[in-house]
Amino acid sequence: MRSLVLTVSDRVSAGTAIDTAGPAAVELLAAAGIEAELRVVPDGIESVSAALRDAIVIRRPLVVTAGGTGVSERDLTPEATRSVIEREVPGIAEAIRAMSLEKTPHAMLSRGIAGIKRSTLIINLPGSERAVRECMDVVVPVLPHALALLAGNTDH
Repeated sequence: MRSLVLTVSDRVSAGTAIDTAGPAAVELLAAAGIEAELRVVPDGIESVSAALRDAIVIRRPLVVTAGGTGVSERDLTPEATRSVIEREVPGIAEAIRAMSLEKTPHAMLSRGIAGIKRSTLIINLPGSERAVRECMDVVVPVLPHALALLAGNTDH
């Protein structure tokens, strides 16, 4: 199974910052047995939604975004994700925020969502490496079941 980690950052895409969040997500997915390709796109609805649509067309079962979930003007990853998905999976975002609130009150400012388009699960994570690592601890345990269901395996 090959998935996509999408780092969303103007600075990383311009080469003025180093991406540690995306590689952390790739590492944690690999540890869970999920191979992931890493791509970087600038913030913005068009850039993110185009990358998400590309992942769906090439049938990536999972896309994890890192970045663009806050409240600054360029943090538009949730809007881009909403423009692509067919159904939300609110429990994933709720679980991430609940865990994050135990660590920092700033978690209230995270607007990340999760949803499905066809058989692809898209999960928005914050853009810091620490937050990605913490959030992946919440998400990874449900991924095998979620991805199996999306692949059509409904035998429990």
